[in-house]
Amino acid sequence: MSDLPATDVLRYTAFSADPEGGNPAGVVLDASGLDDAAMLAVAAELGYSESAFLTGPAEASAPGARGYTIRYFSPKAEVPFCGHATVATALALAERDGPGELEFATPAGRVPVTVVREGGELRATLTSVEPRVEDVAPADLAEALAALDWPEADLDPALPPRIAYAGARHLVLAAATRERLAALDYDFARLEALMHRLDLTTLQLVWRASATGFHVRDPFPVGGVVEDPATGAAAAAFGAYLRALALVPDSTELTLRQGEDMGRPGTLTVTLRAGDARVRVSGTGTRLPEPA
Repeated sequence: MSDLPATDVLRYTAFSADPEGGNPAGVVLDASGLDDAAMLAVAAELGYSESAFLTGPAEASAPGARGYTIRYFSPKAEVPFCGHATVATALALAERDGPGELEFATPAGRVPVTVVREGGELRATLTSVEPRVEDVAPADLAEALAALDWPEADLDPALPPRIAYAGARHLVLAAATRERLAALDYDFARLEALMHRLDLTTLQLVWRASATGFHVRDPFPVGGVVEDPATGAAAAAFGAYLRALALVPDSTELTLRQGEDMGRPGTLTVTLRAGDARVRVSGTGTRLPEPA
């Protein structure tokens, strides 16, 4: 990275064991010497939807867990929480130090992550901060649909629009058909302006394929990229949304498929537990080769 301070940047993809799938993230395991401008510059040069920076150790609340302070930057701005970059960082730490219990002090709160080895693969499971779900104003919904060029009649009435949070805010919109979800061609500047006004990180666009299976897509203009290939924070928020609206049982496991329409397929597993408001999101990942 010729124009930046000497920084050891690892590259991982999360939510796929295939380097051609999932969502790439930059991971800096020692960012203690980087200021905000330098971290933003690293993220911008990488061009991934987000990159993660460990800025120092943190005291973990769980006995035996390894604690870290983490920050996340898109190419355009810092974000409060990023699921796929958390998974990528956890996998990088597990490859360096071994699997086990980790805890990240994020700007959104403390996020525990468990990394286990299943066969020949490492798998990370993050536990979200306390989620919440809120209504979206009719005028804001109309503006979002106009920016997407989605007629309201193309929405699935069984999954009503809401704003959901599990570390970052996402507007959940459900398409009535797989074809509607696949035809994503939106007004970048118009959607970006609305998302800034509503403090949204992505839109979580979904189509329900089965009782526990969904296809999802996430426009991310506020981060400077058209679409996020696999979005762990939005997956956690979506799990909270489904439970809050009683659209799934209190205890269930969901499968979210994302990135297929971008040519980077990935799989996110979302687990809800009765009696625990937090949402768990898990997936595999792999280190990417260094650029030539």
